[in-house]
Amino acid sequence: QVQLAESGGGLVQAGGSLRLSCAASERTFRYYAMGWFRQGPGKEREFVSAISSGGGSTRYASSVAGRFTISRDNAKSTAYLQMNSLKPEDTAVYYCAASGLVSTTPNQYDYWGQGTQVTVSS
Repeated sequence: QVQLAESGGGLVQAGGSLRLSCAASERTFRYYAMGWFRQGPGKEREFVSAISSGGGSTRYASSVAGRFTISRDNAKSTAYLQMNSLKPEDTAVYYCAASGLVSTTPNQYDYWGQGTQVTVSS
């Protein structure tokens, strides 16, 4: 079982940046694709970004493409989400998740972190 722990959330002004980290408990991390999802107030959980196990393939939601960058360091069993040019509509709880394949669908992911709050003020 893979345990995931997000960090790096916080309060930032519009136009600012944050980098989220997702640390995994197992070295098997390197075999999993990783995804980032978010859930805003009163909204359903939505796909943000995903990266393949080796890091060679990435996907982004259209709402974050060009502003967010996903990456991973398998030696550190950690995935990252660099978020630039943040907007108030990016406010949400951000979750990382592990899956056997790169997917935009939450139910394809087997393991989830507890989430980290990101708040963007206008």
